[in-house]
Amino acid sequence: MRLAALTIWLLLAAVHPAGAQEVAPETVDQFYRGRVVEIVHEETQDLAGYPQLLQRVVVNLHGRRVNAEHSDLATDPARRLAVGERVVVAATESGYVVVDRDRLPALAFLFGLFFAIVVAFTRWRGVASVLGMVISAVVLITLVVPQILAGRSPLATSVAGALIIAVASIYLAHGISRRTSVAVVGTLITLALVGALSVVFVSVARLFGAGTEEAFYLQLGPLEQLNLRGLLLGGIILGALGVLDDITTAQAAAVDEIGRANPALQARELYQRGVSVGTEHITALVNTLFLAYAGASLPLFLLFTLSEDQPLWVLVNSEFIAEEIVRTMAGSIALVLAVPITTLLAAYALRRG
Repeated sequence: MRLAALTIWLLLAAVHPAGAQEVAPETVDQFYRGRVVEIVHEETQDLAGYPQLLQRVVVNLHGRRVNAEHSDLATDPARRLAVGERVVVAATESGYVVVDRDRLPALAFLFGLFFAIVVAFTRWRGVASVLGMVISAVVLITLVVPQILAGRSPLATSVAGALIIAVASIYLAHGISRRTSVAVVGTLITLALVGALSVVFVSVARLFGAGTEEAFYLQLGPLEQLNLRGLLLGGIILGALGVLDDITTAQAAAVDEIGRANPALQARELYQRGVSVGTEHITALVNTLFLAYAGASLPLFLLFTLSEDQPLWVLVNSEFIAEEIVRTMAGSIALVLAVPITTLLAAYALRRG
């Protein structure tokens, strides 16, 4: 869901770049998109014992050429700017500064490729699925985030947003049917149980939501009174919803298809066969969930491995690692609970005997 929100924002920015037509050097911290047309000067300086690359370049900002500076670590030659590269430039009181590469066209192309592949294999169901993702992003951007910024409880706001996303996205992607309704009810019941367990886990582990760099900056900003523990719990619930959608719809579909293949099966037999299918699904998804979190935190794992100041158990005990463990365990518990709950609902609601 976070990826969906960022993707939509990036697409809008690619189509309507703010301030691209007017360039005013006296404007402070305005951002523009342009292309490097000339490398004027390049040197490597020493900054606290580390090599620092400094480049002075000429950037074409929609027909107007301006001089800009670019600095970066000089350890990787690929990080040097080259003629023809698209960049993001900030206009400050002291002049223009290249702050980053312009990645919006590449991200827009990647999203378009994703959409085309989904539609090619799933037709209109794929379009509905992507639309459900858009709705999830809209709910997060227009409801959850503004309400939290306005001082509402992050936990209550995230729960409300999760309920809206679950109902809207599942029905939109899978259609209105008894099978889909079973998946929705199974998702909501499991989500409530996982939410309650997460509150207990976070409290017992003495987590306060301050284990990340983002939480540190939120405390320093205008939201210093933000309930970081509630924000942590809200993130766990929204993350669990992302995996619940998959397992509940798959289980409801599996039970329904088993019942169609053998209408004489009673609810007990449907449940047993459905759980057998769900067990295989869980085995794969639990590992997938762990690898998703581990992959996102891989650079941090490398830093921990290189650290010689603290033993491993102290690092694992840190709030940041403990938060990730709680997230992973909460999502895994959601997967496990969703199978018997959804299968039981489907066995009684979709039986044909």
